Amino acid sequence: MIGRSPLMLRVFKTVGRVAATSECVLITGESGTGKELVANAVHGNSDRAARPFVKVNCAALSPTLLESELFGHERGSFTGAVARRKGRFEQAEGGTLFLDEVGEMGIDLQAKLLRILQNGTFERVGGEETHRVDVRVVAATNRDLPALIAAGQFREDLYYRLNVVAVEIPPLRERREDIPLLAEHMIRRLSRKYQWPHLALAPDALLALCEQPWPGNIRQMQNALARAAILTCGRMILAEDLRLGPAATPKAASQTLGLKEILAETERRVIDEALTQTRWNRTKAADLLGISRRQLFDKIQEYGLHNPGAPSKAD
Repeated sequence: MIGRSPLMLRVFKTVGRVAATSECVLITGESGTGKELVANAVHGNSDRAARPFVKVNCAALSPTLLESELFGHERGSFTGAVARRKGRFEQAEGGTLFLDEVGEMGIDLQAKLLRILQNGTFERVGGEETHRVDVRVVAATNRDLPALIAAGQFREDLYYRLNVVAVEIPPLRERREDIPLLAEHMIRRLSRKYQWPHLALAPDALLALCEQPWPGNIRQMQNALARAAILTCGRMILAEDLRLGPAATPKAASQTLGLKEILAETERRVIDEALTQTRWNRTKAADLLGISRRQLFDKIQEYGLHNPGAPSKAD
């Protein structure tokens, strides 16, 4: 997880405190905010870290298949059940089970989930033998569970059992000061993945990223950067390469605490990297950055950059 905004620091603090326990955790947030990363962090910082971390997407399976996936089944319990199969709860013994999109679980299956959360016991589909497991449950949803409760689509007692500790992940538009850090991380990953040593973000591209509303959050920004990196063949990404939609209002971006300072520091690192790649050939570095040689000279002066090999040598 990456971020230094006050909202993300609060998330980190909550994760650190809850990880040391075995209580259920409910992670909420919009799609693409990184709820699975938080679940991984909870497990990875707990005393169960050496045990399995098992994931189930509750929205990807029908109620019947989801029940079998979670609790397992006995041979012959339904068509296609040719052998006994352990479910995800048994597979996660001693570790953590991550229930993604738990708000999509059917109301009937919720009762069976509530039972295992309360006393750790269950029966496989088609079986009569009671099994006991020691599993921590971390659940996530982008749905409004209280609204589902009011509509009779989610059990209130299950909600309180899952929501022992709540972790709310803020959308990207509410933590714009984290965008430069996230963008740099994504660019580094793309650079390593495709062996693009010259892949970088131009200052105007970084500013464009910071001004976007990002309704799809981190996942949307990641896709935008991957597409731009491919279109530029792993070179410097300019704002026009991102092909973004309408930006957020300048007022919204300017109100973010520390955003200007973070942008300046990121711009300094991008310029320094371009100069290093071109061995301080300012003409080539300016072309790489998509700015004029004069603009580059002004930025070198502004940030006090020096050529470590030949500080006084000009191109």
